[in-house]
Amino acid sequence: MKKLKKHIERTKSVITGNNLEIIHKFHNFPVFFGCTDLSKENDLVTDMIWGIDPKCGAIQLTKLVPLEILYQEQHVDGTGPTWNKYYEDFATFIEYQKPKNVLEIGGGSGQLAQNVTKNNPKIKWTVIEPNPIIKETNQIKVISGFFGSSLRVENKIDTIVLSQVLEHIYNPREFIIDMANFLSMNGKVIVAYPQLTSWLSKKYTNALNFEHTILIDDFIEYLFIEQGFAIKEKNKYKDHSTFIVAEKKEKKIKTNIPNKYYEYKSLYLSFISYHEKLVKELNLKIKNTRKPVFLFGAHIFATYLFSFGLDKSLAGIIDNSKLKQNRRFYGTDFIVSSPLILKELGGVNVILKAGLYNDEIKKDILENINPNVNFW
Repeated sequence: MKKLKKHIERTKSVITGNNLEIIHKFHNFPVFFGCTDLSKENDLVTDMIWGIDPKCGAIQLTKLVPLEILYQEQHVDGTGPTWNKYYEDFATFIEYQKPKNVLEIGGGSGQLAQNVTKNNPKIKWTVIEPNPIIKETNQIKVISGFFGSSLRVENKIDTIVLSQVLEHIYNPREFIIDMANFLSMNGKVIVAYPQLTSWLSKKYTNALNFEHTILIDDFIEYLFIEQGFAIKEKNKYKDHSTFIVAEKKEKKIKTNIPNKYYEYKSLYLSFISYHEKLVKELNLKIKNTRKPVFLFGAHIFATYLFSFGLDKSLAGIIDNSKLKQNRRFYGTDFIVSSPLILKELGGVNVILKAGLYNDEIKKDILENINPNVNFW
């Protein structure tokens, strides 16, 4: 593996412009959270350094990975019942707003676009996505790239849709300004974003990383209102996401920034101490067991555990995603397998720390693959 030489520096808070206070540093953290067909010598690592804004408490990454490296290929395909239900429900939320010409920024696998357009044959849907694996149709058009002020599209867009995207943006204020300039008056931005603060409090490792570079969820409304949007609707979606509709208006309204400094600093440091203790306990279990130990999730879940010092003398990494199976997990020597390899192994051990997806993964393995699996 090689050290990443080029970064995008973030020395000041993207919310207030204040200097950031450093609160934790991870050394040599892999920059990509998916799988690759290249050799390990091509993998890049860098220090992941977290700071906090003393004025508002927004936790932020101070050194950012260039986008073309971070998103070198598609590594998320929305696998599993939780994601399927999410796409169905967010599609319904979008349909209720009666859009006609939609621009979806970051369309992923295209499942949201397909869900909306199959029920609404008159909607025109354009997707801009850096790594599109989306099939074009008469209704769905695909642009390969990143959204920005220079984007031009054929249809006049009345609605912008962001599904699990805004938390990935390096400069959210500038991004919202670009969306405001792109839309006509009363145009809408429909957003689904993860409940990052809740996830962090539950010690989920997919809350903050090189892709989720800001603990932003409590500041999103403030950033939209600051740029002249009115929040027309806001719905909490389970313990997964928040859905909002922001409508462009003529006048900007002054609004106060929430201050979460002490709350968020304590929350983050608790996250660190929890995982340091957890990995020590897992390593002791690995040392003392005679049965094979597998790790579920060729994603940020595994990268974090290894960074905290998880023993790599495992039987392997398993994952349900076909984008990852039979490929090498970035930053390691592990070739990812399907959970089906557990079928004939009896009371094998599986480390499962996949956040809000734990229950569905556990249920699937126990009911459909191996009822004797022991989960750690």
